[in-house]
Amino acid sequence: MRIIDPFTRLPIKINPPRIIIFSYLSVILLGTILLSLPIATQGEGSTGFLNALFTATSAVCVTGLIVVNTASHWSLFGQITILILIQIGGLGFMTLSTLGFMLVGKRITFSERLLIKEDIGNLTYSGLVRLVRYVLALTFTVEAAGAFLLFLSFQNQMETMRAIWFAIFHAVSAFCNAGFDIFGNSLEAFTGDAGINLIFTSLIIIGGLGFTVIRDLMGNVKGKKFSFRMLSLHSKMVILITVLLLVIGSVLVFAFEFTNSATMGDLAITDKLTASFFLSVTPRTAGFNTVPTGALNVNTLFLLIILMFIGASPCSTGGGIKTTTLGAIVTNVVSFLRGDDDYNVLERRLNKEIIDRAVAIVFISAVIVILSTIILSITESAEFIDVLFESVSAFGTVGLSTGITGGLSRPGRLMIILTMLTGRIGPLTLVISLGNINSAKKSFRYAQEDIMIG
Repeated sequence: MRIIDPFTRLPIKINPPRIIIFSYLSVILLGTILLSLPIATQGEGSTGFLNALFTATSAVCVTGLIVVNTASHWSLFGQITILILIQIGGLGFMTLSTLGFMLVGKRITFSERLLIKEDIGNLTYSGLVRLVRYVLALTFTVEAAGAFLLFLSFQNQMETMRAIWFAIFHAVSAFCNAGFDIFGNSLEAFTGDAGINLIFTSLIIIGGLGFTVIRDLMGNVKGKKFSFRMLSLHSKMVILITVLLLVIGSVLVFAFEFTNSATMGDLAITDKLTASFFLSVTPRTAGFNTVPTGALNVNTLFLLIILMFIGASPCSTGGGIKTTTLGAIVTNVVSFLRGDDDYNVLERRLNKEIIDRAVAIVFISAVIVILSTIILSITESAEFIDVLFESVSAFGTVGLSTGITGGLSRPGRLMIILTMLTGRIGPLTLVISLGNINSAKKSFRYAQEDIMIG
């Protein structure tokens, strides 16, 4: 990729996707080394390279799939290492690097701005440093507030220092949509605790909306009455799709699991509503669960697979194909059915390049999930729905599992590691990094010929 530096007017040759991938691989490798140390485990000896690699990848990719129990296997050193990896993965490597540059007074070059734009998925180069400052301030503020509220809830259940550590760990894990827990059974002990559920879901939703949307929302209400119409098209689409998915997910989960005694069947009606809402929030790449995931009905598992594949929103801590990608695909279909030449949505017109990008993301993502599922179906002896669920959970960086993760074979674990990494980096970024895609227009066009479809 050849780009002109606007500051020096000199050409620079850089492949941002490859550098981003190399950065994440470097962090994962460092995390693997640290988690392989005997000091990282509670028992004697080390964890082993593959298990440490799996855990480090899951943490950096903010997934939450685990092959060893985080609470009982890892020591305080190991848990702190995991927490740092989650924070790096949630914010993005270049965001934290920019923080380091700002602390030492280093000027942010255009090449570094290019990497920041690629890492956080922003549309333009303008205001990137300001956006990074906002991302950092918002992240640490929300995580601190979440930790404080969780501490107030935990302090009556455990000693003070333990409550502080549990509050910090789970606040960061929830906001970064990581799904790691140090309770040992996720949040199954808090199924009917409305306060804990509200804190976790709030952190997950805020982290999954996207930093640009939150900034747009806060800027819209600052000093004046809130107006939805004044928001950007991106923010409108993210909010509408997010609300729609949460409502539909909650209603369907409530209906599907209403009589399932292994999950919600024996709960009071208010607890069923709370659990249903939580279960519609957590597949949006968070990975926590308040009811046993492996005991869910097949139709509920399939619903969660759809929600996990969609995931969170761009410029957020979540994964998946993203809500706006879904919105662009739906806009494309609606425009075709109406016979419109333009892609109109919410009184705005989308660029055809956005539609093409959305189609490419969905197609590549589906291929990745299909390949992962096929390979796991060969290497593992689990049911197909469990294997498909595991693959989508890894790709969407969700972390929910029906319980097969710990029993995966070595090839299966390696496949999930690759799937998690692909999901965190982004399918389109990965494809671009592997090839030499030239964005320049061709000087010729081939003759047109039609084919039959449908």
